[in-house]
Amino acid sequence: MKIVVGFIDSPEGDAAIDKAVEEAKLRNGSLVVVHSKIGGRHDKAEDYVAMANALDGLAARLAEAGIEHDIHEYVRGDKPAEDLIQAVEDYDAELIVIGIRERSATGKMLLGSNALDILHYSPVPVLCVKAK
Repeated sequence: MKIVVGFIDSPEGDAAIDKAVEEAKLRNGSLVVVHSKIGGRHDKAEDYVAMANALDGLAARLAEAGIEHDIHEYVRGDKPAEDLIQAVEDYDAELIVIGIRERSATGKMLLGSNALDILHYSPVPVLCVKAK
């Protein structure tokens, strides 16, 4: 079983990885880790370096846990929800795991919500986890 997990370098991202590892062990599955970044001229070089370091650390962590995995950083201009759903199709995954944070109703309305888009449009079950 393949599990797509969305990763950002945050407590929510760590919670998603922890739960995805747990699910992969439970289901004898593997992970497809996706970090999605819109990209463009407003991004700073140090942001890319920091994320590369975080993804390297994540790869070591997953290898140490004995989890088969692929890590992908998408910088192709799509929304994170679109990238995760595309990864489900590309890798024939059966589950998406995402970390979520609490937002006000106004925050959801004004800023949109990747989590809501994933929940609405995912062709597979979505497991949402909160950071501790």
